[in-house]
Amino acid sequence: MTEDTARRFARVALGHVARPYPYKDDHVFIGEGDLRIPQDAHPVFFGSFDWHSCVHGWWTLLTLRRLYPDMPEAAEITELADCTFTPEKLAVELAYLDRPFARGFERPYGWGWLMYLHHEAAWHEGEAWGTRLEPLARAFAARLRDYLSILTYPITVGTHGNTAFALVLARRWAAARDPELVMLIDDWATRAFAHRHDYTGWEPGGDEFLSPVLTAALLMSETMPHLAFAPWFEELVEANGWLERECRPVTVSDRSDGKIAHLDGLNLSRAWCLRDIARALGRTEPEDILQRLARDHLAAALPHVEGDYMGEHWLASFALLALHPETPSGTS
Repeated sequence: MTEDTARRFARVALGHVARPYPYKDDHVFIGEGDLRIPQDAHPVFFGSFDWHSCVHGWWTLLTLRRLYPDMPEAAEITELADCTFTPEKLAVELAYLDRPFARGFERPYGWGWLMYLHHEAAWHEGEAWGTRLEPLARAFAARLRDYLSILTYPITVGTHGNTAFALVLARRWAAARDPELVMLIDDWATRAFAHRHDYTGWEPGGDEFLSPVLTAALLMSETMPHLAFAPWFEELVEANGWLERECRPVTVSDRSDGKIAHLDGLNLSRAWCLRDIARALGRTEPEDILQRLARDHLAAALPHVEGDYMGEHWLASFALLALHPETPSGTS
């Protein structure tokens, strides 16, 4: 991660978090009176093509501002955040959750990202953003508790429904402020994944941006004791040769197709998982397979963070995850 890269990512995100159209709405209409423009329902997160991408676009901007406070874009980020994260606008976002049929709104992907955004915002001393975002984050935390109480099986797709990815972000939020939620996530993750071994799943899928097995492994690296995680991970994907044989950078045939463009995100999210898992295992040598595969996946995707809007409105967030690690306890 360099300042030049940070500035490039910041310019990309500044170009879309307040861009209202095109916009893909996640809204259940219950009558003609529901007709409205997206900004009316989501005055904070109306940009970036969809709600969740706007949330993690803001996470990207605030993270870059904290890491590089002297870069020229930092002042623009501050100014835009001040006029975006207002009590009035955030109250509208919070009220939206009380609408009929909003129970599944952005579940669980957007929930995890909103909690992670608040986690980042709280680090910005002297700013009110963290305090103002906290009620929304805690509302999603409450929903997550209820959801885990009825979610019998993990959702292991490589897209937005993926359970493990959302729980990684939510757990990092909870580690700093909600120990009961940490225990709930850890208990649920143990039941869902600790018995898994010898992974032979079919991935990648043609429009996936997450690896089902690596997101689960990343979650378990943060919930299992090290002495238990190391043999579990080896039995999951290393002893059977899956990691060496199957975990290769994927090809993206058409970056103007929003679903196909997901595959650039798969390369980036795999790099993130591989690097964080390697760190959890203490495997820092450049020649280690996890480190080598992470570099290969990064190299395949980083040139394509910018270009077509269908990837540009979200890919910088996943590149930042891969390039700037965070410990499970929440320190950079």
